[in-house]
Amino acid sequence: MKRRTLLPALLTPWLAQAQGNKPHTWIVPFPAGGGTDAFARPLTTVLTRQMGRQVIIDNKGGAGGTVGAGVAAKLAADGSNFFMGAVHHAIAPAMYPRLDYKLEEDFIPVALLASVPQVIVVHPGQLPVGDLKGLLAAVRAKPGRLNYGSAGNGTSHHLAGELFKLQTKTFITHIPYRGAGPALQDLIAGQVDLMFDGLGSSATHIKSGRVKALAVAGSKRAVGFPDVPTATEAGVPGYEVSTWYGLWAPKSTSKEAVATMQAELRKAFATEEIRKIWNGLGADTPNLYGDAFGQFVSAEVKRWATVVKASGAKLE
Repeated sequence: MKRRTLLPALLTPWLAQAQGNKPHTWIVPFPAGGGTDAFARPLTTVLTRQMGRQVIIDNKGGAGGTVGAGVAAKLAADGSNFFMGAVHHAIAPAMYPRLDYKLEEDFIPVALLASVPQVIVVHPGQLPVGDLKGLLAAVRAKPGRLNYGSAGNGTSHHLAGELFKLQTKTFITHIPYRGAGPALQDLIAGQVDLMFDGLGSSATHIKSGRVKALAVAGSKRAVGFPDVPTATEAGVPGYEVSTWYGLWAPKSTSKEAVATMQAELRKAFATEEIRKIWNGLGADTPNLYGDAFGQFVSAEVKRWATVVKASGAKLE
């Protein structure tokens, strides 16, 4: 009998240690190269170093981020799986008649990770306008002939464009992609004329001159981009849209696992490394966790439902 119980007794500490070193997986529901990745990759690098366990990004794009969200909702709630969503997921309930997950029921809110204003960017050769007034003149001269790329139907990029059209009484053709990354690459290549992009994904391309920023859709100029005016300053009063990114855990994840991740995030956000990267992407360092983040998300769901209804935006 003693021989039979000896092996399990020896294995128990080893198994516990192995479980403790199990990599974390973050589902990012967009292709690589978009705004979500711009924040996810440096943050998970810092977390990997802090925690002594790998944090793996698993990109699962499609349907405005809803495909990846559906996958994440079904993951094991063992404390190693997380979902990095965005404002798009607060918009989705108003845009998609059927989703195979419920954001506020199938996930536990962990933390707000970043928030940046949308930015109106154009291809400088394809659409050589110097400012937002020049863009409006070009759009009105060619109704429907100019187009804008988005991260997909029902994303903040899509709704930002529809809201812009509503407020300026203009018409620009919408071209949905499977994520901000592919849309931005086509903008850089001159395949689309403009984007209403999250500043996080456009930041490096604005600085390199590959795209030109006409205005940020915020109440104030973005950190790190003091020369880019707000839309209100540039001639479209009250046009404000932000892209935010958040972290959730599958429902039934333990309170201890959620609290551990929150503590690690607070530690990461306090580092000069993350502060510098966030500022370079035009984002402020957030401080919204747990229930407070959940309440923020609920308010965003209601807000975007109102915007969808007012704009008449539809799946295409």
